[in-house]
Amino acid sequence: IKIVTQEYMIQNKTTQLIFQSFFCAFGIIGLISSLGIFDMTWRWDFYIHFTNLSNYLCIGIMFAELVQTARKKENSYVTTLPLLKFISCLGILLTFLVFNILLAGEPTRNPALNFKINSVLLHIVLPIMYIADWILFYEHKNVKWNWPIISAIFPLAYVIFVFLHAWAYKFDATIPNYTKTGSFIYPYFFLNLEKLGIAGVLKWVAILAVGFIVFGYIFYGIAKLLQKHEK
Repeated sequence: IKIVTQEYMIQNKTTQLIFQSFFCAFGIIGLISSLGIFDMTWRWDFYIHFTNLSNYLCIGIMFAELVQTARKKENSYVTTLPLLKFISCLGILLTFLVFNILLAGEPTRNPALNFKINSVLLHIVLPIMYIADWILFYEHKNVKWNWPIISAIFPLAYVIFVFLHAWAYKFDATIPNYTKTGSFIYPYFFLNLEKLGIAGVLKWVAILAVGFIVFGYIFYGIAKLLQKHEK
């Protein structure tokens, strides 16, 4: 029974194709919604949010998975871009946790925004599906001990991008974001230099970076456990 379960729930090509196709379909809807098209407008600040960037990365990798799965001739584990898959899993987990723990209940945020299609897809549905895909279908034997540390480059690169972007706009925090609820150049409260100062921002960056690495090693441990059951 154990072998049959592994064969048809993890390595089975048809199961993988169905799951990956649904993710890609939801991903396209989420991508379109992130541009504001469902609101009959253009979301010009879409590129500054980690939510969007992390989801775009995951959608791209999932399309690559779908192509690999469609081309293979027999049942097997998914092996597409294993390091990028690991990094993007942690990135989308960060999106899921930060939004649902820190951002969804912010006093300045309209609660109705949490139930819009882009919010539900990009913050809940796609992150859960993406991590489930890595757990259920991926080959885990090649996961390395240093991948969690390497993965921290992703969010740290994003922080650098945010402040280079802010510098390009002369650190003008008066430019409103799309929803008119905050600053365009500081997409998240924990990156707002004007409100938190350099020390406050660095504290939050350190907390999130450490948390990112810790979750990376949790994923590393999961990979080692799953590896023992792979055939």
